[in-house]
Amino acid sequence: MLRAAGVGIGDEVIVPAFGNVEVAEAVTLVGALPVFADIDPSTYCLDPAAVEAAVTSRTAAVVVVHRFGRRADVARLHVIGRRHELLVLEQGESEAPYDEMARRRERAAYLDARLKGVRVPDGGDAHSYQQYVVRVPGNGRPDRDAFARALRARGVECRVPVKTPVHRLPEFRRCVALPETERAADETLALPVDAALTKRELQRIVSACNALGGLLQPAF
Repeated sequence: MLRAAGVGIGDEVIVPAFGNVEVAEAVTLVGALPVFADIDPSTYCLDPAAVEAAVTSRTAAVVVVHRFGRRADVARLHVIGRRHELLVLEQGESEAPYDEMARRRERAAYLDARLKGVRVPDGGDAHSYQQYVVRVPGNGRPDRDAFARALRARGVECRVPVKTPVHRLPEFRRCVALPETERAADETLALPVDAALTKRELQRIVSACNALGGLLQPAF
């Protein structure tokens, strides 16, 4: 899409650094420079204010990535695009069938109501819960990683959704301030929310997470 739109050498394209290295790679493939903007901590998608702050005379496009089943603020991003005459492209996530999505939302609501100590996802804007991503507070990555190990020891599958933001990777390393991206990479953890989960499995997830409350106290 970038090449078809005439984006190429000398152009800049604003992209997120929170995951999706293939987006930055696609920008470089057409000869343009990926410019990383910070995310909204509620949606994990590009923050429109951060995007506008990153616009320069060389900016040609913005690539919006929807994350974990939560959509970016596309309306505001298109307003910015029109104001600066930028192409706004979206990379979506494949949608699950309606029945499966409804069951995921039901399981997410169960977890929302019972989990303690972790910050549960913001369910706004018709969240489809492709992933159920919580925040483990405390002292950042050490606490999150310890929490994940303890959950796995209790038989709960979990994973770190973004281990290394793109701007930290050697091929894209940038001296850029992305505090929300950094914080999200250090604190987020994806818990099971599959439509096939049984009530007993959900109860085990809640029990295991809530038993680890001592790991979740903020460091002073």
